[in-house]
Amino acid sequence: DHEWTSREDRKLTRRLRAARLRTPATVEDIDYQHPRGLDKSVIRSLANCQWIRSHQNVIVTGPTGIGKTYLAEAFANKACREGFTSVCYRSTRLFGELQIARGDGSYYKLLSRLAKVDLLAVDDWAVDPLTDQERRDFLEVMDDRHGLKSTFITSQYHVAKWHDRIGEPTAADAILDRIVHNAHKIPLKGESMRKTKINLTDRDQRK
Repeated sequence: DHEWTSREDRKLTRRLRAARLRTPATVEDIDYQHPRGLDKSVIRSLANCQWIRSHQNVIVTGPTGIGKTYLAEAFANKACREGFTSVCYRSTRLFGELQIARGDGSYYKLLSRLAKVDLLAVDDWAVDPLTDQERRDFLEVMDDRHGLKSTFITSQYHVAKWHDRIGEPTAADAILDRIVHNAHKIPLKGESMRKTKINLTDRDQRK
């Protein structure tokens, strides 16, 4: 039993390291007190990771500072604890790595690696309109994963605006077809949680 536990702990440590998590976010510590329209029952139903087993996606949209990144990393963390592999990228970093890989000849190797990850989390997607190469790259990534793996996407823009953010209609249709139709959508709203925390800190300091 001790050997099995030790082996499982080492596997979990490797999965968490590979996930590239920037924060110690967990689904157990998600804040439901802040008024942002986050449904606890939805989060709890997703926390069992059945959506990953079923190769579905999750889309979280909302203004900056509302906690989208925390949710993405919390679910990536939970995926690791459930035995899945995961990796988190800011969209700009993902496109940057794909561009570098294209230049050094490792492009298809990177695509293959991304295709094998059980949960790919892409944060701040389409914060800037996609370039032609970014459209092509993201379509390649999503085409490899469609119906086989799960993707967690956060964006400041509502899904209805994604077509315009992608830009080219044919590519936009193809990308959205692979993301949206089998996705759980979590739209958030309200003031920045960072702003609220700063205001609370200032108020406490004045007391």
